[in-house]
Amino acid sequence: MKNNWSNKTAYQYIKKYKSKGYSEDLALRVYTTRLLGRNSELVLHGGGNTSVKTNIKDIDGKKYDVLCVKGSGWDMAEIEPEGLPAVKLNPLLSLRDKKNLSDEDMVSFQKRNLINIKSPNPSVETFLHAFLPFKFVDHTHSDAIMNVTNRPNGMKFCKKIFGKNVSIVPYVMPGFKLAKKINEIYLKNPNINCLILMNHGIFTFADSAKDAYDLMIKYVSKAENATKRLKKKKIKQIKKYNFKFDKSEIAPILRGLLSINKEDKFIVNYRINKNLKYFINGKNVSKYSSKGTATPDHVIRVKPFPLIIKPKNNSNIIDFKKTAVKAFSQYRKRYIKYFKNNEKKVSEKKVMLDTSPRVILVQNVGLFSVGNSLNAAKIAGDLTNTNARVISSIEETSKYKFISEKDLFDVEYWSLEQAKINKTKKILQGNVVVITGSTGAIGLETYKLFKSYGAEVVLIDFDLKKINKMKNQIEDLCIHCDVTDKKSVKNAFDRIAEVYGGLDILISNAGTAIGGSIGEVDDQILRKSFEDNFFSHQNCASEAIKIMKKQNINGCLLFNISKQSVNPGKNFGPYGLPKSALLSLCKQYAVDYGSVGIRSNGINADRIRSGLLNDSMIKDRAKAREITTDTYMKGNLLLDEVKALDVAKAFFHLAVSKKTTGAVLTVDGGNIAASLR
Repeated sequence: MKNNWSNKTAYQYIKKYKSKGYSEDLALRVYTTRLLGRNSELVLHGGGNTSVKTNIKDIDGKKYDVLCVKGSGWDMAEIEPEGLPAVKLNPLLSLRDKKNLSDEDMVSFQKRNLINIKSPNPSVETFLHAFLPFKFVDHTHSDAIMNVTNRPNGMKFCKKIFGKNVSIVPYVMPGFKLAKKINEIYLKNPNINCLILMNHGIFTFADSAKDAYDLMIKYVSKAENATKRLKKKKIKQIKKYNFKFDKSEIAPILRGLLSINKEDKFIVNYRINKNLKYFINGKNVSKYSSKGTATPDHVIRVKPFPLIIKPKNNSNIIDFKKTAVKAFSQYRKRYIKYFKNNEKKVSEKKVMLDTSPRVILVQNVGLFSVGNSLNAAKIAGDLTNTNARVISSIEETSKYKFISEKDLFDVEYWSLEQAKINKTKKILQGNVVVITGSTGAIGLETYKLFKSYGAEVVLIDFDLKKINKMKNQIEDLCIHCDVTDKKSVKNAFDRIAEVYGGLDILISNAGTAIGGSIGEVDDQILRKSFEDNFFSHQNCASEAIKIMKKQNINGCLLFNISKQSVNPGKNFGPYGLPKSALLSLCKQYAVDYGSVGIRSNGINADRIRSGLLNDSMIKDRAKAREITTDTYMKGNLLLDEVKALDVAKAFFHLAVSKKTTGAVLTVDGGNIAASLR
C-alpha cells in the first residue's frame, strides 16, 4: 500500500489550522485522519477512528489533558477539528480498573467529560484509545487485514505475518470490554506498536502522527504481500444466461417487494463491475455470501446476509417476478428465524428490525443495494463491493470464516450502532419525485420544497445548459430530456429506475406559452403547442404508470395544468386548448388507475412569474387586457401576486393528500371566472 505522507502537506495543515486557533497536534491529527479516510481499502462510511492526546484550555482558564477522538457522524475523509471532540483524559483513565461498564453508562460518562458539551458523541472505542499510552492512535477496517483474519487459520496466519511487535487479539465486541482486553494485552507486552483485532480491524500507535500512519501502511502492506504469495484458485462461475428483461424493468419489481406496507418505501440502487460480477455469479455464492460481512459494523447497513435471486435462462419479466416473490418470502422467513434463534441468547429484550434485505444479488444481472435514502442505498452498495472483494479473495485461497451468528446479531442489534443510522424520519423519506421542466421558477421551488421533506428528487429538463448547471450545484440526478420525444422520455425513466428503483410522484411541469388568435394561427404552431403542453405530459405519465404498476406501492401523478384550461384568455388559444385537453387527461388517469392506488391531480395556477411568464410576456398579457403589469400580476380576489413557491406548496399538499384524486387545485389568488364546480 502506498504511503501518502508529505512533509510539505503536513506543514500546510499546521499553518492552516494554527491560523484558526488550533494546535499542531490537532492539525496533524486532521491530516493523517484524512489520509486514512480517503483510502477506501482502509476506511468506508464511518468505519475506523483516530485520536490524539493533547491539552486544551477550558473556559475556567485551566489546561486539561484531553483525548481528541473521532466523533459520531464524522467522515474521516473530510474531518475537521470539530469532528474530534475533546474528552478529559484523566477521568477516562480512572476507570481502567473498573470491571464492567454498561453501554449507557459508558456513553453518559464520555459525554459528561467533554470539554464542549455541544460536541458530537465520542467514538464507542474512546476508552480503548485512552488506555493505549501513546499520543496518536489510528484504527481502520483494512481490506487486507480482513483478508488475513477472516479465514479458518486466521490467528496462526497473522502470527506468522506480523512479528513480535504486533499482538493478535481474538474477537471481542467493541466497547468497554474490548478496551479492557486491549489494556490487559498491552500491559503484558508494552513493546507492541500494533494490534490486529481478529475479524475487526487494525490499531497502530506512536507518539507522532507520521509514525502511527507509517505503521498502518507498513502492517497493511505486510498483509497484502502475504496474501499475494498464496496459491489461488478461481471461484467457479455459473453459466451466462440470456434474459428477456432489462435491469431497469426489474428494479421497480424489487422495490415494490421490499415494502411490507405501501407507506414504508425504499430506494434501490443498481451497480455492476468486474469485482461484483465475479462474486455474484459464483456457483457457491449462497454459501460464502451468507457467512457475514467483512467487518462487524457493516451489518447495520447490509444485514447479516443478502437476498440472492437466480433467474432461469430465457426468463421474461413475468418469470422473474415469480422467482423474486418466492425469493423474498424465503428471505423474510430466514431473517425471522435468525432473529428468534439469537434473541434467546441475549438477556435484554430486542425488537425485530424490518425483514427487508439491504443487498439483493441477481445472478447475471448485478447488485441492487437498498436504503431509506439514495445515500444509504449507495453506502450499502459500497460496503457490499468491499465485502465481495474480501470474500472472493479469501475463497480463492481458503474458505471465508467470520464471527459467530450470535456475535453478528449483537452488533446488528447494538443500540450504539443503530443510533448511527436511526434518524427522525421525514414525511417523504424513501419517496422518489420526478420533476419535468425543473429548471424554471416553479420547478426549482418545487425541488427545494420536496427535498426539505426528505424526498429523493430527479430533475428533468430540455434546456441542456441549465440542466448541466444544476448538475454542478446539486448531487441529485439531473437528466437532459426532450419530453415531447417518447424515446428520450423512456431513456430518462429507465435511468431513474436504475438509480432509485422507480418513482412515486411525477410532477409533470414542462410546457411552453404560445399565443395567437385561434382562427389565424398556423397549424404547425398549434400542433407544436399540443406536443409541448399535452403530449409531453402524456409521454411522461405513461412511462411513470408502467413503473408504478410494477412497484404496486401506490403512486401519484401531478400535472401543472393552468387556469387557461377553464378560463381562456384572449389571443391565447394555442396555449389554452392543449391545457384543456391536459385537464381531461389528468382526470382520465384518476379514473383508469385509481383502483391500483395511483392518484392523479392537477394544479390550475395563474400569472406565476417564471421562465414561461417572463417580463415580456407579462407586458403582452397586460396589454391584451388593457391594464398595467402590476394590476395584471395582482389581478385576483386577494389583490396579491402569486409566487412559484405557492405552486410548489400546492403540489406538496396534493402529494401528501392520500385520499385525493381527480382533483384540480386552484392557485391564483382567487379568480371566480376560473373556478371549477
